[in-house]
Amino acid sequence: MRTSNRQLPLYVQIAEGLADRIEAGELEAGERLTAERELSRTLGVTRVTLRQALQLLEAEGLIERRRGSGNYVAEPKIERSATRLNPFTQGMEKSGYTTGAEVVLLERREAKVSIAKRLNIPVSSELHYFHRIRSLNRQPIMVEKFYFPVSYFPGLDEVNLNDRSAYEALRTHFGIEIVRAQQSLEAVAASEYEAELLKIAVGAPLLLERRVGFDQDMRPVEYAKDLYRGDRFKFLLDTSLGGEG
Repeated sequence: MRTSNRQLPLYVQIAEGLADRIEAGELEAGERLTAERELSRTLGVTRVTLRQALQLLEAEGLIERRRGSGNYVAEPKIERSATRLNPFTQGMEKSGYTTGAEVVLLERREAKVSIAKRLNIPVSSELHYFHRIRSLNRQPIMVEKFYFPVSYFPGLDEVNLNDRSAYEALRTHFGIEIVRAQQSLEAVAASEYEAELLKIAVGAPLLLERRVGFDQDMRPVEYAKDLYRGDRFKFLLDTSLGGEG
């Protein structure tokens, strides 16, 4: 086996060492790191090298910089399953969080070709279109953008979806339950609009989950785009080898 003589840059080695300590619990969430001058001296590196390492840790969401105060260990990322349908409200409350929801946009739209195809409805069919800010312990952490056909959910725009599970509302008011979903995940950057809603910087990393939800009759009845703060969430995959390897 051929091995490489290439060495990791020193700042990457420093970042990996600090990351190991954070993930092992030696450095706890909210703990202030040693001042840069002292830490660089302890590690035997220049402050420039140390700052490169800290920038890498910040990009990975392991630390956060507070202007005029220093560097702090970030809160652990919230875990979400990417392989099974797990309604946000139910899943987060089971994990001990207080959830919140605020509707910031509600209107009716005609289905364009792409959405009509996903929902298997005629083009120009009427849709309910919502934007909601989701929060955990009063901190905004996700923007939901979702469509529901008016034909399946007449009067949904008169149902209060503030501080309430949308899926619970569909079940209670319309007898329709989302039991299956097709989902995809991709990394995107926060637009000015999304950054304002989530109180983060423009261009900050977000995780975009696109979802088509199916009801108990296997009809596609929901199309959604959920934008999670990339510094607060990670998605878990449970996979196995399929077919012949």
